[in-house]
Amino acid sequence: MRSSEAALLNPQSPILDPAFMQRVRWRCRRGLLELDIVLGRFIEQRYPSMDHEQRVVFDELLDMPDTELWDVITGKKEPAHAHQRVVLGWLKEA
Repeated sequence: MRSSEAALLNPQSPILDPAFMQRVRWRCRRGLLELDIVLGRFIEQRYPSMDHEQRVVFDELLDMPDTELWDVITGKKEPAHAHQRVVLGWLKEA
């Protein structure tokens, strides 16, 4: 998560700034339809309840190329970092 985006989060409240959420949704728009669907569901179902560290991990995952991210979500490849496994598990459920 970038420092400007982190400033929009209120760590004391589960409510996120609407402009911040719009940027997160925009960042989740991908070239693979399947990935669009999974990420969209994830943002609606899980993202608002995540803590800061989990959001940082999600941001790391969004930095991945589409096909690589899809392969990790579907289990064809292992995540590069063990700390990504919890968030990846949630993505697999979405």
